[in-house]
Amino acid sequence: MSSNETTPPRTKLMDPVIANPPTHYIGIGASAGGLEAIQAFFSHMPANSGAAFIVVQHLSPDYKSLMVELLSKQTNMEVTRITDGMPVEANTVYLIPPKKNVKIFHGRLILTDQTHNNIGINLPIDIFFVSLAEDQGRKAVGIILSGAGSDGTRGVKSIKEKGGMVMVQEEATAKFDSMPKSAIATNLPDFILPPDEMPSQLLAFVKHPYATRELMTDKLAEKGTGLTRIFALLRENSSIDFTFYKPSTVMRRIERRMTINQYEDLDDYVHFLEANPREQTVLFRELLIGVTSFFRDADAYQILQESIIPELVKNNTGKQIRVWASACSSGEEAYSLAILFMEAMQKSEAAVDIKIFATDVDQDAIFRASQGAYPESIVADVPAPLLNKYFMHKGDNYHIIRQVREMVVFAQHNIIKDPPFTNINFVSCRNMLIYFQPVLQQKVLEGFNFSLATDGILFLGSSETPGEMDSFFNTLHAKWKIYRSKGIRKVASANRPLSQYEPKHWVGGRAGGRLETTTTGRYLEEERILSRFVQTISGNYLPFAVVVNDNLQLVQVLGDTLDYMRIPFGSPITDISKMVADDLYIPVST
Repeated sequence: MSSNETTPPRTKLMDPVIANPPTHYIGIGASAGGLEAIQAFFSHMPANSGAAFIVVQHLSPDYKSLMVELLSKQTNMEVTRITDGMPVEANTVYLIPPKKNVKIFHGRLILTDQTHNNIGINLPIDIFFVSLAEDQGRKAVGIILSGAGSDGTRGVKSIKEKGGMVMVQEEATAKFDSMPKSAIATNLPDFILPPDEMPSQLLAFVKHPYATRELMTDKLAEKGTGLTRIFALLRENSSIDFTFYKPSTVMRRIERRMTINQYEDLDDYVHFLEANPREQTVLFRELLIGVTSFFRDADAYQILQESIIPELVKNNTGKQIRVWASACSSGEEAYSLAILFMEAMQKSEAAVDIKIFATDVDQDAIFRASQGAYPESIVADVPAPLLNKYFMHKGDNYHIIRQVREMVVFAQHNIIKDPPFTNINFVSCRNMLIYFQPVLQQKVLEGFNFSLATDGILFLGSSETPGEMDSFFNTLHAKWKIYRSKGIRKVASANRPLSQYEPKHWVGGRAGGRLETTTTGRYLEEERILSRFVQTISGNYLPFAVVVNDNLQLVQVLGDTLDYMRIPFGSPITDISKMVADDLYIPVST
């Protein structure tokens, strides 16, 4: 496993306070055909925006750049070539020099010699965007212009994860559309525009009240009714109830969409949201924060590769190992685990059947994940030996090989309300719990505990712990949050309705969007009504339905089973997975 990029040390060069810090840091990435796009952008960008612009363009090592002179004719801002340790100041354009990569650290630009990985690819835009996201968070803006390849896609994900904004050049206006197309395919860009139309939108964004101040949590909290309407609308259209997500996270994402759409009043944004299905979809995805990468936290995966997974394979020779990659997003984590399990099987020559259930609430993310195609920028995350062994390079993408793809079954699953999987040997759920309130964290962790077989492995994100469920697990690695199940069962916990966890509702006029406990049994009543409704329509409107318990044991049959199920020869059984038609086995079992 390759280690993560190290942060540059703080030196004396960085100590003085920056005299004129910008309100926002605008990273602009371009490659082939990018010069015209860059010129079009700056010819329309006012010189007094208060922002700073760092241009990272792919340059030939022997190219004598005239960019300073060319851009100086397009803008009244100061245009300068970056030198090591240079402070970033407002209303200034910074250009990367040839043969160098650039990062930002505490508002200063750090140059390093350009190095190519084992595949021969250098990704200067990704390198800068990732550091920009880490250093500036909500003040970061990433812009992708014309270029070949997929440089910038990985960085775009980092910027959005940290709350920044992303703009991408409209494909039809780009001389080379591979870079814009790759970034757009992530579904993360806030704006897709021609370069000459970007400045007006960018200016509106950086000048918006929510973009120039700290979080407006108290102001939004006063709009309790508006927030309730948003939650109700999202639950109606996506079946996801965001009431139990952390208030700071929810408000930050709503506030960002208000800034993007130029609304200052929450009620006005709610009216806009109600009238625009596309905005409902965008906000839904923003709140889910579906950002991931291959072998994220390489040191953690190193431990899995060296000890945890080989032990699982050794102890289950001749058996099936069941893995649940929860909140899998676009699939990188599920495939990372599949690769490590395949490596372990090959080294031990053990005969083990590996079945990985990769689930997410976002159906679009599941569809993309099942395709197994990823941009070239994954070379920064996947070690070269594994890249060569488990991927095929086609066009601008890397495709997972068939043997690995067939190990993974992707399915839509709502971890909050859907029953958990059973008899699982390894659960991976990374960087999802941090967005939940403690009450929801506990419900999810109880579900994982219910799912895991005795001695099963729980793999969490680096900032997550089992919390109140700590007594149900042994810690295998404290830093990288790897735990082993003790096999202690908590009766009826896994399927307990959320209403029994004291549901909370947003209350306006309280600092920080305080939540208030209620004792309503609304959710339980909904379940009873639904049960009666299903039985009422069975036969006339619902030709066939079955009810099963946690162990897939048949409880009730509604309708004619002729086309769906068969009774196998021998002693009577009630396991539905052994009774359904062959082509229904995988979806039903999943």
